[in-house]
Amino acid sequence: MLDHGSRSQGQAGRQTWVMTWHLRGRGLAIRSASNPISWEDRQLHSQTVCFLTQPTVTEETLQMASSFAKMMSSRTTGLLMASLGAGAVATGYLLSDSAAISAEQRRKLYPPSADFPDLRKHNNCMASALTPAIYAKLRDRITPNNWTLDQCIQTGVDNPGHPFIKTVGMVAGDEESYEVFAEIFDPVIKDRHNGYDPKTMKHPTDLDASKIHSGVFDDHYVLSSRVRTGRSIRGLSLPPACSRSERREVERVTVQALAGLKGDLSGRYYSLTEMSEAEQQRLIDEHFLFDKPVSPLLTASGMARDWPDARGIWHNNEKTFLIWINEEDHTRVISMEKGGNMKRVFERFCRGLKQVETLIQERGWEFMWNEHLGYVLTCPSNLGTGLRAGVHVRLPKLSKDPRFGKILDNLRLQKRGTGGVDTAAVGDTFDISNLDRLGKSEVELVQLVIDGVNYLVECEKRLEKGQDIKIPAPIQHFKK
Repeated sequence: MLDHGSRSQGQAGRQTWVMTWHLRGRGLAIRSASNPISWEDRQLHSQTVCFLTQPTVTEETLQMASSFAKMMSSRTTGLLMASLGAGAVATGYLLSDSAAISAEQRRKLYPPSADFPDLRKHNNCMASALTPAIYAKLRDRITPNNWTLDQCIQTGVDNPGHPFIKTVGMVAGDEESYEVFAEIFDPVIKDRHNGYDPKTMKHPTDLDASKIHSGVFDDHYVLSSRVRTGRSIRGLSLPPACSRSERREVERVTVQALAGLKGDLSGRYYSLTEMSEAEQQRLIDEHFLFDKPVSPLLTASGMARDWPDARGIWHNNEKTFLIWINEEDHTRVISMEKGGNMKRVFERFCRGLKQVETLIQERGWEFMWNEHLGYVLTCPSNLGTGLRAGVHVRLPKLSKDPRFGKILDNLRLQKRGTGGVDTAAVGDTFDISNLDRLGKSEVELVQLVIDGVNYLVECEKRLEKGQDIKIPAPIQHFKK
């Protein structure tokens, strides 16, 4: 089979090619110097046979490459390679002609417009931002980890949109994706985060829980409170692109660090590979564990590969401080409890998160972060704080009021079903949380949720008494 990347320019404008044979079946691969085979392939499956140069790509070249691939896949060739060696066979054949061509180069014979996805019926941020010109500019770029534009957008191509929520429609494969493909990520970020401009604006961070006020809700309405964020370990690919070895390294580094937590944060790690199906489902039903990877947004992006290898959950003894490992992000840090004491939940969150970061750093690692994007995570929707502060709240009357949606919009809040994203509300109970992640600090976002939920509860009480309610003025997300 032919399998390789783009050609590279040699001296005097000539293109340099590397011919490589693989032990996968009896195929042959041609790789360009600019897009080499992975290290594992070089070690286990291939050896360099020869270098070729050619000034141009011709139809004769295509025919030669095709005929060579057919010749190398035959049974007779298998015997010949076994007796003479692949190097001798390939060299003898290649010296009989003057050129070879890669499969990637064959694809590039088509203009970018021929590869541009059909997004006419899509409702996501990527589809709104991606133009033929941007696609043409970015199509052939790759990150240092060989992540491409098409891999970034595939989940948005395969999933046109959500009936209630405009999805993002793309993911990053590594930290560098946000820079290499900035021409598409920047407008998507601006769309998703209420006008935040990653080129010119800087993201604030504040984990001082003492600044929170009025953080205790009425337990008659608020059933539970939760704050979560994500963190990615610098130097390792993000879940859509990571190899099995990288994913296992994330697990190893994180679990070793968490062993250092003390006091009310101390606990243990539970690997999914060691759990029974019943144990997993019980934790899912209790809202402690992430669901199985059935979401098309996860599967289309590649985040469900090798499931459940190197996935698991760490939690303290009280199950009020949890860390998910290798779901959508390297880690998800969660503080939660029954009732409406959001201030206490956030205090535990800040304290635990600071300790986790210190323990990670003591082992020679650090989290992905930069001053414009804040903490770097897989989905652009979670950039910045990565924080979602949410409550399960009963709103039987307000939820039936036609002004409910507008009130949420103006308060910069979003509603979900209690089963999480993409789930419908059950009865009159909703998961209400902050809509934004980027441009405001953790303290600001949690306070926004506290103030907003208190307003919703006050509206519910007024409706119970037969009194009217008002739509609040829109909240300014940040100073532009």
